[in-house]
Amino acid sequence: MSSQEYRHIVRIVGNDIPGAKKVLVGLTQIKGIGYNFATAILDSLKINTNSNIGFLTESDVQAIEKLITNPLAGNFPNWFLNRRKDVETGNTIHLLTSDIDFTLRNDIERERITASWRGYRHLNGLKVRGQRTRTTGRKGGAVGVAKGGKAAPAKAAAPAAVAAPAAAAAPAAAPTAEKK
Repeated sequence: MSSQEYRHIVRIVGNDIPGAKKVLVGLTQIKGIGYNFATAILDSLKINTNSNIGFLTESDVQAIEKLITNPLAGNFPNWFLNRRKDVETGNTIHLLTSDIDFTLRNDIERERITASWRGYRHLNGLKVRGQRTRTTGRKGGAVGVAKGGKAAPAKAAAPAAVAAPAAAAAPAAAPTAEKK
């Protein structure tokens, strides 16, 4: 292949992928496409997974985009997609890029509004799926011990206090010598 066919940046589904990357790794840079999904796409299109993404033809890129945006047209099974039986539409879809974050926020907000147990757990930042919380998940500050008061300023003033005695000792000694 000539150097004119090589592209340094390939744009797939709104993501810029460096042309030096392998096709399989480059596709996994798109949010919503994992290793298995990328492998399935490339196998169904019969594209070599070890070739560089910069050497893909424009028709290959368009075929990849078409399969990514509509995986049901490529005869992928429903269990392979990341959003089965969507709450609003009832359809099985595959979410990509910022749609994942947007849908997740909407789902959590819906749980909070309905005042479900999962909504309360999300609201308080606790574990949602029944995991143990007695010994794990202890992020954040300590509940029983409050730091502050007189102990906290001493640590903050410690670096200044280390430098201060040497500087303070010399001026203090000089005025006493002058007074004598």
